[in-house]
Amino acid sequence: MTTRLELSGQGLTSLRELSLPASLEYLDLYDNQLTSVPEELWSLSRLRVLNLATNRLTAISPSIGALRQLHTLDLGHNELSAVPDELGDLAGLTEYLYLSDNRLTEFPAALCSLGRLKYLGCTDNRIPTLPEDLSGLRSLRELRLYGNGLTALPESIGTLSSLRELHLRRNRLTSLPSSLGALSELRQLDLRENQLTSLPSSLAQLSKLDKLDLRWNKNFREPSWLADFEARGCMVLR
Repeated sequence: MTTRLELSGQGLTSLRELSLPASLEYLDLYDNQLTSVPEELWSLSRLRVLNLATNRLTAISPSIGALRQLHTLDLGHNELSAVPDELGDLAGLTEYLYLSDNRLTEFPAALCSLGRLKYLGCTDNRIPTLPEDLSGLRSLRELRLYGNGLTALPESIGTLSSLRELHLRRNRLTSLPSSLGALSELRQLDLRENQLTSLPSSLAQLSKLDKLDLRWNKNFREPSWLADFEARGCMVLR
């Protein structure tokens, strides 16, 4: 039986008075007023799910790298300007990692070591570029990067062969790498609110794509092969 502690929305400002049993596997501290967490939290070696979203955290201890059983981590909606490289040591992080709505100005390169991670949400930060080599994220099925001001994507994004959803709306992309055409499992591609004027012809190879959103790209020139997408049932939003 999973040992759970659910304390969301309790108005907590500190965990100093809280006893955290060593057997804890699921800890939910969502929507409180925490500005920090005690070091003992990082010694909970059985922890599998940790939700610290919607607090006031400004930093995360490098000791988080000791949580080797963790498969789901939510740090979204805080005030983090950086995260420790030790996040890349969390080999058990297979399900979800949320870093959305923080103050990150760089994509944490250490995340590229998370070769078993399926979902990564890093939206609504201030990240203008991505690492050149994303190939380590080989198990990703969903990648959300909207609302960052991204100006370009690296060619290595085409190595994410398991990717099914790629969400890039509200950035500053003026072009896309041709390697996107190699994402053979891609079902959804959201390109809204960028500065695209064209698409690479390689995207015509995305045979499993069922939704392509191109709205609010001023001066976009539509390629002729979009009609083929629609003919086979892909929803194209202009």
